[in-house]
Amino acid sequence: MTNPSANAIPSPPRETVRDDVARALAEDIGGGDLTASLVPEGKQAEATVVCREEAVVCGRPWFDEVFRQLDPAAGIRWRCGEGERMAAGETLCRLQGGARALLTGERTALNFLQLLSGTAGAARRCVEAAVGTPVRILDTRKTVPGLRAAQKYAVRCGGADNHRMGLFDAFLIKENHINACGGITTAVELARMRAVGALVEVEVESLDELDAAIAAGADMVMLDNFTPPQVAAAVERAAGRVKLEVSGGVDEEAIRALARTGVDFISVGALTKNVRAVDLSMGLRI
Repeated sequence: MTNPSANAIPSPPRETVRDDVARALAEDIGGGDLTASLVPEGKQAEATVVCREEAVVCGRPWFDEVFRQLDPAAGIRWRCGEGERMAAGETLCRLQGGARALLTGERTALNFLQLLSGTAGAARRCVEAAVGTPVRILDTRKTVPGLRAAQKYAVRCGGADNHRMGLFDAFLIKENHINACGGITTAVELARMRAVGALVEVEVESLDELDAAIAAGADMVMLDNFTPPQVAAAVERAAGRVKLEVSGGVDEEAIRALARTGVDFISVGALTKNVRAVDLSMGLRI
């Protein structure tokens, strides 16, 4: 899990972007773009990408990489930065390059930009719903298969923070793990022996389970589907002895009430699971 207090937005790994784009282009182009082949080889063109609705822009590295792989000589001039809010009708960027490359890459490039901008915008709205409270908004592992790093990056561009990247970088002991291990205490003890120094979080469904997780020495406790009054009671019960996260069916409307309870983190699966792509368009001229 990344440090929830960190606001820096590290650039996505170059190899991650390259591989994401290569997969997407191979999926779309296959043996060749039949329609783009109608355009004379060598013909140059210009294109403009415009917002059709307000958006928090995210995905420039993937957008750029599409055209880098199709036409290394293509030029892109951005008029906005990552994480910047743009109004409907504003121009995001202008492109210049081979007409075939611009036509072939249009949909793939827009797919990345639309999806990641949608994720960033959802994150920004959730963060704004908690303004005035110390709570941090987290994402989850409910991501589009194969695009986790991209969506996690978009969440950060929106001002929220990342929960664990995968199953490998922190323990999250849930009900099934607890049952399989024989109880919360045993599960936490085994985690401490398995990976010294790794964060150990336990999901609980009641205040009694919260007490057990604290007694077992968990670093963090996830309150699963607790109502705001129940979260407030948990905050009082924990008394700062452990970090608390609330999760389960959280949406933008619920965030404000939950944030006021004093809980440390609110995780929102909808940031990456229910995201709606932003409406963008790309116009070409020869």
